[in-house]
Amino acid sequence: MAKKALTVKAKREAKFKARKYNRCPLCGRARAYMRKFDMCRICFRALALRGEVPGVIKASW
Repeated sequence: MAKKALTVKAKREAKFKARKYNRCPLCGRARAYMRKFDMCRICFRALALRGEVPGVIKASW
């Protein structure tokens, strides 16, 4: 779980465009963020296994 101060800081408008970075809206994690699903890999995996992410199925071969 990310610090509350870091999630608030990420939501602020950056002084320069290149300083902006994405955070997971569910847990606040900055690393392993997937733009397509707007969440981090850990939250994505948990939701996908529960079947809450549309269009995502578990691979089996």
